[in-house]
Amino acid sequence: MDERKGQPIIVEEWLQWRRSSQGKPFRFLDVREGKGRAVSGEFPDEGDNRDNNVTLNSPDLVAVNALGQFSEDPRVAALRDFITGWYVSYFTVDEARTQPEAGPQEHLSRTGDNLANVIQYLQERDEDRLKMIFDILRRRVPRIEKVLSEQMPDGRLLLQIKDAPFSNPILARFSSDGTLKMLAYLLLLHDPAIPPFIGIEEPENFLHPRLLPELAEECRAASEGSQLLATTHSPFFLDSLKAEEVCVMYRDDDGFANAMRASNIEGIPQFIESGASLGNLWMEGRFGMGDPFVNQGAPRPRGKGRG
Repeated sequence: MDERKGQPIIVEEWLQWRRSSQGKPFRFLDVREGKGRAVSGEFPDEGDNRDNNVTLNSPDLVAVNALGQFSEDPRVAALRDFITGWYVSYFTVDEARTQPEAGPQEHLSRTGDNLANVIQYLQERDEDRLKMIFDILRRRVPRIEKVLSEQMPDGRLLLQIKDAPFSNPILARFSSDGTLKMLAYLLLLHDPAIPPFIGIEEPENFLHPRLLPELAEECRAASEGSQLLATTHSPFFLDSLKAEEVCVMYRDDDGFANAMRASNIEGIPQFIESGASLGNLWMEGRFGMGDPFVNQGAPRPRGKGRG
């Protein structure tokens, strides 16, 4: 990508795949500034149908997005579907407390504004998964009995939360931020059609620190069917992760962001083997960055040429 006359353009875009473990990578999509060529088919090769006159309407358009909508380009379509299926959470408790129009919805939105609709869907079509989610929620939020999604006369949904000691539920807008956020995480991470990529920013917000180890385990389990990236400032969440699962972000002397795997930072594996936890090592400044009271320079990698 580059900029021309103040507007972004796609200078060069290409896709290639290796047809065998020993073969040379074959480039089946090659577009420069909106013009180029593409080879169609499930297993594109030199002898397949070739379109040498791919022309987009503008050089700022992404060829993968344009060609990925046609059935004759299944590999391009697969990449397009993967990228458009990313779930980057922008969940806010204020959105979850709204009263949306009634109608079951299978998947949680990025803001959580359809939380009541997803509960309605599970009540009507997947009671077993709803019961499983409630069982987990009850273990983490004392006295919670269940969450109800009820349609009002004006066609909107009313989300209610019932505590075990009381006969009547309370409106979700009066419940704690942590309860709604934990419920949202459970709906997302236990979705049978989990997104191919999930991004969560600071999952520790509004949650009790002792709930974070279990949430970290659920994130790890969800990553078996998805790629999951979480950013955190919580040592309690970090304590539940392995050094090879953690990348530490820092800015170099030129101001650019960099990342290094925690297991590659000098001394960290030895500390872990001696019983130290990642959260404590981070709070003690052992990572070499990510701490306002520690020098922000690049950490020292472990071993020659690693980092």
